[in-house]
Parts: sequence; structure tokens; C-alpha cells
Amino acid sequence: MKMGIAVAGVDVLSEKAAMMRESLQKSQTIADNVVTILGSFDHRLSALETAMRPTQIRTHSIRKAHENIDRTLKAAEVILAHFDQYRQAEAKILKGPHEDLENYLQAIENLRSNIQFFGSKKGFKSTDGIVVHANNLLAKAISKLEDEFRQLLLSYSKPVEPERLFDCLPNSMRPSSGSPHHEGDPSGKIPSNHHSESHNNNADAVVYTPPALIPPRFLPLLHDLAQQMVEAGHQQQLLKIYRDARSNVLEESLQKLGVEKLNKDDVQKLQWEILEAKIGNWIHFMRIAVKLLFAGERKVCDQIFEGFDSLSEQCFAEVTKNSVSMLLSFGEAIAKSKRSPEKLFVLLDMYEIMQELHSEIETLFKGEACFGIREAATSLTKRLAQTAQETFGDFEEAVEKDATKTAVTDGTVHPLTSYVINYVKFLFDYQSTLKQLFQEFEGGNDSSQLASVTVRIMQALQTNLDGKSKQYKDLGLTHLFLMNNIHYIVRSVRRSEAKDLLGDDWVQRHRRIVQQHANQYKRNAWAKILQCLSIQGLTSSGGGSGTAGGDGATGSSSGASRAIVKDRFKAFNIMFEELHQKQSQWTVPDTELRESLRLAVAEVLLPAYRSFVKRFGPLVESGKNPQKYIKYTAEDLDRMLGEFFEGKNMSETKR
Repeated sequence: MKMGIAVAGVDVLSEKAAMMRESLQKSQTIADNVVTILGSFDHRLSALETAMRPTQIRTHSIRKAHENIDRTLKAAEVILAHFDQYRQAEAKILKGPHEDLENYLQAIENLRSNIQFFGSKKGFKSTDGIVVHANNLLAKAISKLEDEFRQLLLSYSKPVEPERLFDCLPNSMRPSSGSPHHEGDPSGKIPSNHHSESHNNNADAVVYTPPALIPPRFLPLLHDLAQQMVEAGHQQQLLKIYRDARSNVLEESLQKLGVEKLNKDDVQKLQWEILEAKIGNWIHFMRIAVKLLFAGERKVCDQIFEGFDSLSEQCFAEVTKNSVSMLLSFGEAIAKSKRSPEKLFVLLDMYEIMQELHSEIETLFKGEACFGIREAATSLTKRLAQTAQETFGDFEEAVEKDATKTAVTDGTVHPLTSYVINYVKFLFDYQSTLKQLFQEFEGGNDSSQLASVTVRIMQALQTNLDGKSKQYKDLGLTHLFLMNNIHYIVRSVRRSEAKDLLGDDWVQRHRRIVQQHANQYKRNAWAKILQCLSIQGLTSSGGGSGTAGGDGATGSSSGASRAIVKDRFKAFNIMFEELHQKQSQWTVPDTELRESLRLAVAEVLLPAYRSFVKRFGPLVESGKNPQKYIKYTAEDLDRMLGEFFEGKNMSETKR
């Protein structure tokens, strides 16, 4: 039973194994079939791909063609838009700029854009004609702009009236009544107004307001016009238009002010007073021209030609050239004219104004185009300095060699002395300027040079006065003359800035010289009359050689001859009366010096006279007509001495 069951189990397994084998065989067959099918499918796909490739190529070509068509249509639209823009610009330009300048300028910009656009489209033959036509149209447009620029500039370019310029000046420099060119100006006088203004006013507080030479609202428009002309390459036409419109206007403004173009010959023919006034006016004209007119013109140039610096400088140079020349030519004429001492101060005034304006001239006339103008201004400044320096040297020489025959019969201060001292005083008003001159031409310590020159002038004056003093026949008057003049010099120096420069030693030395001449005057004028009061030759013993006021003056008159005593009194009276008559006509102008000199004479004369009368008077009084010999008391003499040095005329002294 068990064995039967086992056999049955094996059979089942065998059957199953057979079935599995059969199944595996079927699977292998299927797998082989699938591989065969797949191989066949791959082959068919390759064939299909090969068959479709021409279709794909045709499709790609069609897509590219569509893209090219789109691009061409868009390019055509741009070209057509530029053609339309060109026609619009042409219409506006043909109308001209006068009615609507802003749109006219925009049309020119559009036209330029079109020219650039069509010029770059070399593939289109039709654009060549457009470019030529557009360029011709642009040239016409710019020509009309030139006319518009010229017309606008001429319309608003008018000469500036003097009154308007005066209103732009600081209050302290405005004329109070009238205008300088009508009435002349005192600024040329010594000391000049210019000099006092430049040294007394605080430069920071002085405000100049340049006038608007063209209404400001038109400047942006003129700038736009100028810009279009520059971009069109019309710089030279622009320069000519601007110069022709503005140059004459600027010159007319100066002429209205009173500026004249004078040469050296014209200057030489003018009287000094007239020339002096013209120089004073010129100083003011220079200040007005540089600080107001040229500054205003520079502002106009900078605004119209903003962004074109070189052109701006060229235009400014061309416009101002003639006006600057007209101003500087007068200065050159003065600097080249014949030198004379009175011109020194106006030369210094002119030099000062050129120095004052130097930095502004350098700033206004900047750049290569204005180089000639800057050089001309610098050249004038140097020439004025040189002429002033030479005039200064001439003055020193002229003082020493002055040969004027002006008679100073009374021994007072000579006109040359007062002239030189006043001259030196004025020189010290120009200390800083003179120091600049010395530094420029001689270098070194400018203060010591000014002191040295001043000392030389004073020495030249004294040398000349020594020569003039020798004209007097009376030695007493010679020393009185020198005493008066040197005293005047010393007193003037002590009261001026010259004292600080010359020093106390110089002052004290010359005060001693004054005293020496006073002593010499007394010795020469009074020695002879004092001999009349001497006891020498009166006494039998012949003792002493002094005057009656010496030792023994109170002694007796024993041994004296009455006749000799009478002769002495008589001689004294005659000499004193002569001295009184003569020296009452002499002059000591300084009150203090006059009183001290009278006192010095009285201190010598009166004691000697009193002593002589006391000692020898009794001899005369005991005889006949004593009053014939003793005519004066000491008090009479003192009173008469009080009339000395008053500068009385002959008729007054006789009375």
C-alpha cells in the first residue's frame, strides 16, 4: 500500500517536470520570435527616418523664409518711419525758424538723425539721393539759423549808457553830479581820488555788479542756436557774426563813457591840467571797463558758448580786442610821453590801477586766444613802472641841479624847498607802491631803498640850497636862509611818515644844523655892532677886548675919551637902524623859531647895551645934546627887535 502511494507521487512529479520543460521550450520559442520581431521593427524605423529627412529639410527652409520675411517687413517699417520723419522735418525747415524756433531746432536734430540713418544703409540705392537732399536741406536750415542768431544778437546788443554803469559801481565811487567825461574828474590831482580809494576802502566791502549786456532770458536760446551752428561745423561764421554784433557795441559803450584813443603826440599837445584830469578819468574808465563791461561780456560769452570753451575764448578775445586797445593806448601814450616830476604821482596812480586789476584781467582774458591781450596789459604795467622809476630818478637829479633864479630876498623858505617836501610827503602816500617798484627793478630790502632814496633827495635839496644861499651878499642873510629852509625840512619830516623811515638820528643831526646856522647868523649879523659896545680902545689902559657887558662893565669910565664914546654911540645908532630897516624885511616864517632867534639876539645885545650906557653914558650926558647920541633905551631896542624877521616891505620899515 505504502509502495503504491510512493510510485504514484513520483509519477506526479515526473508529469510536472515534463510540463515545466515543455513550458520552458515554449518560452524560448516566444523569446526568439520577439527578438526577431524587434529586429524587424528597428529596420523599418531606420527606413522611415530615411524617408522623412527631405520633408524635415523643406519644413526648416520654410520656417527660415518666414523669419526673413518678418525681419524685412520690420526694417521696411523703420525705413518708412524715417522717410516720414524726414518729410516732417523738411516741412518745418522750409517754414523757417522765426515763428517756432523750438520746433525748428528739433527738426534739425531729426534731420541729422535721418542723414546718419540713411547714410548707414548702403545696401539701398535709393537712400543715396535722400542723403544728398537731406544734407542740402540741413545746409539751408543752418543758414537760416545763422540769420536768426545774427538778428537776435543785433536786436538785443545795445551800448550801455554811462548812468547805468555808474549804478553798478559801489556807492563810494559813483559820481555825485554830472559824469566824468563831461566835467573832468579831480582824480588826477595829487593826491588822486583813485589812490585814496584804493588804500582807504576795504576791498572786501566794495561790490561791483556787472550789468546784463543781453537780456538773460534770451541767452539759452542763443546758446541753442550756437550749438546747432557748431555741430554743423560753422564755428568761423559764428565767430564773425558774434564779433561784428558785439565788438562795436562795446566800443560805443566806452566812447559814451568818455574813453578816447590818444597817442603820444596827442598827449604832448595837452596842457598839464587837462591831461591830469584825463588821466584821472582813465583810471576810473579802466575800473569800469574791466569790472563791469568786460566782466559782463565774459558772462554773455560763457553762457552762449557753454560747452565750447575754445570758441568762447576766441569770441571774447575778438569782441574785446579793440576796446582793450583803445584803453591801453592812452596808458602807453602817457608812459612814453616826456617825463616830468609832476607826472610821477599820476604814473603811480596808473600803475596802481593796473596792479589792482591784474588778477581780474588774468581771469577774464584766460586761454590762448586772449594771450595777446594779457601780454599787452602786463607790458603797460611794466612800462608804467619803468617810467615812474625813471621819473623818480629824474626828480632827484632835478632837485640837485635846479637852477631857478627865483629871488628869495627875505631869506624865507624857498619855493623849491616847499615843493620838494610836499613831493616827498606825497611819495609816502605811495609807500607800498614804491616798495613794489623798488623790489621789481632793484630787488633787495624795499624799505631801506625807499629810505635811501629819500635821504638822497633831502641831500640833493640841501646841496641846492647851499648853492642858492651863496647868491646873498650878506652872510647873515645866507645863514638865516639856510636856517629857515633846513628848519622847514626838519619840522615837515617830524610831522610826517618820513620820520619813521629817516630815523631820529637824522632829525637830531639836522636840528643841530639849524642851530649852527642860527649861531652863524648871530655872529655875522651882530658881531660888528657888538664891537661898538666893546670897551677896547676906550680906556687909557686899553684893558679887555670884550663888550661893555663883560667883566668890569660896572667899573668907572675914567680914562675914556668923550669923543670916542660919542662916536661909538653914533656908530651903534646908525648900525642898529640899518639892521632894523634891513632885518625887518627879512622873514623867519616859523613863529617859534622867530621868537627864539629874537630872544637869542636880545640876550646878547641888551645886556651889552645896558652895561655900555651905564658905564660910558655919563660922559655923553654931561655934554651938549646927549639925546643925539643916546637915542634908545634898552626897552626901545627890545621893542624894535620885536619887529625883526616880519618880512615888512621898505615903506613899512621907514614908517
